[in-house]
Amino acid sequence: MKLLPLLKRLTKRTAFTVAVFVVTGFTMLIARPGIKYTVSIEKPASHVFAVTLTYDDISGPYIELKMAVWTPGYYWIENYPKNVNNFDVKDENGKKLQWEKTSKNVWRVYCAGVKSISAYYEVFAASHSVAEPFVDDSHAFITPAGLIIYPDGRLNESTEITFNFPENWSTVSTGLVPVKDKLNTYRADNFDHLFDSPILIGNQGVISFVVDEVPHHIASLVSETVDQEKVIDAYSKVVESAVSLIGEMPYEDYTFIIMGPGGGGLEHLNSMAVFTGFRGGTILPQEREPFLGWMSFIAHEYFHLYNIKTIRPFVLGPFDYDKENYTNMLWVSEGFTVYYENIILNRAGFMNRDEMLTSLKNTILTYESVPGHKVQPVTLSSYDTWIHSFMREPDAINTSISYYDKGCGLGLLLDLKIRNETNNEKSLNDVMRYLYFKYYKDLKRGFTDDEFRQICEKYAGSDLSEIFTYASTTQDIDYSRYFAYAGLTVEDKYKELPGSYTGIRYRKFKEGVSVSVVETGSPAWEAGIASSDEIVTLNGTKVTCESLDSIMQVTVPGSTQEYKVMRSGIERTIKVVTAKNLRRSFDIGYISNPSPLQTSILNDLFRL
Repeated sequence: MKLLPLLKRLTKRTAFTVAVFVVTGFTMLIARPGIKYTVSIEKPASHVFAVTLTYDDISGPYIELKMAVWTPGYYWIENYPKNVNNFDVKDENGKKLQWEKTSKNVWRVYCAGVKSISAYYEVFAASHSVAEPFVDDSHAFITPAGLIIYPDGRLNESTEITFNFPENWSTVSTGLVPVKDKLNTYRADNFDHLFDSPILIGNQGVISFVVDEVPHHIASLVSETVDQEKVIDAYSKVVESAVSLIGEMPYEDYTFIIMGPGGGGLEHLNSMAVFTGFRGGTILPQEREPFLGWMSFIAHEYFHLYNIKTIRPFVLGPFDYDKENYTNMLWVSEGFTVYYENIILNRAGFMNRDEMLTSLKNTILTYESVPGHKVQPVTLSSYDTWIHSFMREPDAINTSISYYDKGCGLGLLLDLKIRNETNNEKSLNDVMRYLYFKYYKDLKRGFTDDEFRQICEKYAGSDLSEIFTYASTTQDIDYSRYFAYAGLTVEDKYKELPGSYTGIRYRKFKEGVSVSVVETGSPAWEAGIASSDEIVTLNGTKVTCESLDSIMQVTVPGSTQEYKVMRSGIERTIKVVTAKNLRRSFDIGYISNPSPLQTSILNDLFRL
């Protein structure tokens, strides 16, 4: 890690930019953006953005203006056009032009003989997430895909965007490049670049630091006082550890956008946008467990600048913003990123070997412990994320798994396999580096499913059919054999815990208890308990979630429990015979006399 004064680095960047401008000035003048936006925030409490689009390259009898229906990284149709109001278009003389909607996200503007157009529209933005625009009287967060209407067929053109915002707001934080001598104006090379660059506007605090002569900025709406030196040290170590795995930074500066209470995070090529969690929290929690959780989150979103933004499946860019972009490979793009967040924290010195193994164990158990792991392959989980990811049905754990979790486990197995087959001379890191430099840097495209497997087998020097079968099927995984490559043992069995098991998962409902999930094949499933049943009494006694937990912890397996439930307004009595309370253990230990290769792999991959 090398921390340099920020001013020194910015001076170098300014000199470089000026030099490029002098050499290529004529070209830059020719390439002046013909598509410009002005985004105005006049009454922030109304949750409304006012947007003006000017476009001066008009030809033909009409032009179609379009709006994205989703944003990359968030695999869910958002239908952003539903928030567009007061759409209006004029020509260069201020004359109104006729237009019509031809689909939910297309405005056809009739402009025969017109040289340029100016389109005005408003966007209502009251939902605060990493995938939606939002504005109130405290700040604005802009997801460009949810705000920007663009000329059809012009996604590769450069754009300028200017922001007008309240005088009492002071700061704009974004990965977009500022335009020299234009106040609050930024440039994007193309619309993929623009849509990949969230913008935070308000009075957020900004902590800046430099790693390897590259500026980084932490822009945070969290108001708590923090130790800036500790913050810089922690974030710098994450950056340094991640970059060391690939070998270079694919950006000239990077911005961490942190937005206080809320859920979720979204990766971008030179920025991230994250919430601190539903309970709030600080930019750098002080207790160890919250600290590791937070820095894992940051490491995950940061490593995505490699794994999915630059190292990506072929279909994930350039994007089709009109519809779903399907891929079988999110188990690699998301799951491997979960795996690498552990490696990054371990290399940064935040997570020791045992903590890393525990983290990986818990991730594996997350998908191995639900009935869905025998139903849905992880490739199908990837493909179907568009219909399942944010609409979890009551039977979700019975029929599906997370590609985050199983992908992490398969990433570990693949890494162990490559290391074992090459005497620990190659690893999954070599695969990721090759994909970065060959496909992103040289070929400037993503990889196909087959190409990914070919590269993995190239570095392993052996057939990897078993691991890829684990991905495409629900075949049981031989964890013990793979963990043994690092001198580790796995005690993969079920342990009986106190109490008994029914298969009911429940949640608080008003003053009572509602059944949220009934596990397939469980005693409750066999007896006929259903999701959404409201539990009125158990054995004649009214219960709460807490009392149900207590009762099950002391109930003898094989006993009959009488549930009175309310279903569709009708009270029913259902008897459930409880079973043993078994939990999968997956305890990880160490081989007593490891070979030199096992020791080498263990020490390389799981550092003390």
